[in-house]
Amino acid sequence: MTHRIPAEGASSDVAPSDVGPPGGALTTTAADSRASGLTGAEVAERTARGEVNDVPVRSSRSTADIVRTNVFTRFNAIVGILFLIILVVGPIQDGLFGFVIIANTGIGIIQELRAKKTLDNLAVIGEARPTVRRDGRSAQLPTGEIVLGDLVELSPGEKCVVDGEVIEADSLEVDESLLTGEADPVVKQPGDKIMSGSFVVAGSGAFTATKVGREAYAAQLAEEASRFTLVHSELRSGISQILKYITWMLVPAAAGLIVSQLVVENHDPSEAIRRMVAGIVPMVPEGLVLLTSVAFAIGVIRLGRKQCLVQELPAIEGLARVDVVCLDKTGTLTEGGMDVREVRPLGGADEAYVGRVLTAFGTSERHPNASLQAIVDAYPQPAGEPGWEVTGTLPFSSARKYSGAAFTEPDGTTGTWLLGAPDVLLPTGDRTLQDVDRLDREGLRVLLLAQAAHPLDAPRAAEGATPTALVVLEQRLRPDASATLEYFAEQNVQTKVISGDNAVSVGAVAGKLGLPGAESPVDARRLTDDDPDEVGRKVEEGTVFGRVTPQQKREMVGALQARGHNVAMTGDGVNDVLALKDADIGVSMGSGSDATKAVAQIVLLNNSFSTLPSVVGEGRRVIGNIERVANLFLTKTVYSVLLALLVICWQIPYPFLPRHLTLLSGLTIGIPAFFLALAPNRERAKPHFVRRVMRYAVPSGLIAGTATFCSYLLARHHYTGPGSLDAETSAATLTLFLIAMWVLAIVARPYTWWRIGLVLTMAAGFMVVLVTPWLQEFFKLKLVGTTMPWGAVGIAVVASALLELAWRSKWVARKFPD
Repeated sequence: MTHRIPAEGASSDVAPSDVGPPGGALTTTAADSRASGLTGAEVAERTARGEVNDVPVRSSRSTADIVRTNVFTRFNAIVGILFLIILVVGPIQDGLFGFVIIANTGIGIIQELRAKKTLDNLAVIGEARPTVRRDGRSAQLPTGEIVLGDLVELSPGEKCVVDGEVIEADSLEVDESLLTGEADPVVKQPGDKIMSGSFVVAGSGAFTATKVGREAYAAQLAEEASRFTLVHSELRSGISQILKYITWMLVPAAAGLIVSQLVVENHDPSEAIRRMVAGIVPMVPEGLVLLTSVAFAIGVIRLGRKQCLVQELPAIEGLARVDVVCLDKTGTLTEGGMDVREVRPLGGADEAYVGRVLTAFGTSERHPNASLQAIVDAYPQPAGEPGWEVTGTLPFSSARKYSGAAFTEPDGTTGTWLLGAPDVLLPTGDRTLQDVDRLDREGLRVLLLAQAAHPLDAPRAAEGATPTALVVLEQRLRPDASATLEYFAEQNVQTKVISGDNAVSVGAVAGKLGLPGAESPVDARRLTDDDPDEVGRKVEEGTVFGRVTPQQKREMVGALQARGHNVAMTGDGVNDVLALKDADIGVSMGSGSDATKAVAQIVLLNNSFSTLPSVVGEGRRVIGNIERVANLFLTKTVYSVLLALLVICWQIPYPFLPRHLTLLSGLTIGIPAFFLALAPNRERAKPHFVRRVMRYAVPSGLIAGTATFCSYLLARHHYTGPGSLDAETSAATLTLFLIAMWVLAIVARPYTWWRIGLVLTMAAGFMVVLVTPWLQEFFKLKLVGTTMPWGAVGIAVVASALLELAWRSKWVARKFPD
């Protein structure tokens, strides 16, 4: 018979009459009395009735959602109607913008479908596989194969995937904070209800599934939380805000332009309609939304190739904004496994006897953590020898920092033993702690084996324990951890190690990896007496923190956020869940517990800490480059609205046909934007996206629109006679193209060989149109004479100089913000 005692201080939702001896309930779970679960026939019967946990684990939007989102947009509707109008009045070359929209929408759909396929494949790899007992045998199954009445086993770190009723409980402690907000673990007894979405923090047990599929308490929440989404993104929210402003400008400008062109060109309605459409189409920055979606989707695909599952798409953007990364040492800086380096008997203890105690300890826990697993590997149970009978256990918890077990030896001798942190089990000033301190400074992990003076269910079971041996464990450093820490340092991202281990030991490990500040570790137990402001200051200034409880990890993340930091938290154990949940971005290792993977926005399925720089890089690429191309698109919108208003006021024909602006947009915005949006960008994301973009796009658009209109007026004065409108349009087109090319040249900075090549290629494309007769005819572009064309160039040069001043004033504003 095995007795297990719940953690001290754990709360319970059971009635007092259900509770056993002091300290918690003692439950019997002998192997021969365990329930065997459903039979194969019962499973088949319930599956046939549809009593299956059929909630889909979705990592992405459905194909229908992707198509609908990309096709049925407000701006596609506007452009689509204008395209149909042009198809009626002709010619087809004035409807080129419609084919561009079709191509762009197709590209967006294809890229998002590729991202969906990548995410769906990765989600299957990272999906939780609970252990289900059927016909007396345990096996891991996909969550979708659980049926009503299945017996689901639980161990530390596992997430409850369906609702149920506890059947077996070996000091089972469940954290329901993700559902109720209550941080304290709840002790579960046989007969208690258990909810999907909660997770095990200590002990083990089993429960019968009473609600599956969409009837489960957290099923709908889980489905929504794991869905590929483009919402809750500062970048997309900013773009939506910009589009709202544009809509307000577009409606009155378009209405006035329609009336104006019908009045001015009353003798030729078809020409009036074409020029009216030409004025409205460039006001719509449809490509900006497309490129944002494509940039995100390609980021997902790139990260997917590195086995990085992005459970919430804006996490790519969020990690790019992070300026503090909090790391849990175990599983992040070090690998999960450990090795026993040595065992040092204390107080004359017999080394062979210590070995037998450690062997018994190893057999007492069905779900050993990494430290105990190292002891199990070093001290296995010898074959043929009688084992010690385990009469009671106290499971390890991160809050308590130790575990315990009571044994009866083969000769009938009984004893109670504790295994855990020396500085927790021993009083301050004990001489043994001096040896522990020396070992900690070498980066080793030290556990104390002590004989308890009190029963395990005593309120203070650790008081008066007799130290018997030090178990020295060697941790395995991740080979890629040092380079990753260097990357964050280069990118001005602070790195803080927050661990439950001894502070000196954690500092030594961090020091081996070259982390600045590791030489001054902070014991988190000394932070509890300080006021919140002082704690926040120490957390902000410190680098390495040890002996941190799960609740303290959460409070540290909150303290950093309160001081204006964007915080990412990485971890793999249940002690990291609360902090992962509250951090701006939570990152879990693929080998981590189900609970950490459930709350994290990003899961590193390859368990490689070195993948994080790739995630940061993708986020910075997306945000930085979308800001670049937003300048291009919005500059076009501003000058298009201004030209429409000026034409209305002057009551003259609109200077362009749709084909002219399709050519200009394609060469100065559309094609370059695709390349610029996908280029590398290492600049850390900054807030106030809308303010920064509008600060340059508005003056640039005003300069471009005014200069183009001046060139158009001069051309109208210079050219006279029938057919002069074509010459006037050509001069205005040349001016606008040169100005737009300068905007592109500014946005493309800093220059690299391919950026310079991109700008020159676009310029060459326009020159080809100007010198090729059939292209001149197709686009209705032909420069007449030399005076006005050179005048158009001169106006463009002056406007470009003003653009440069506007850009440099923006640069000053970025370097010296308000």
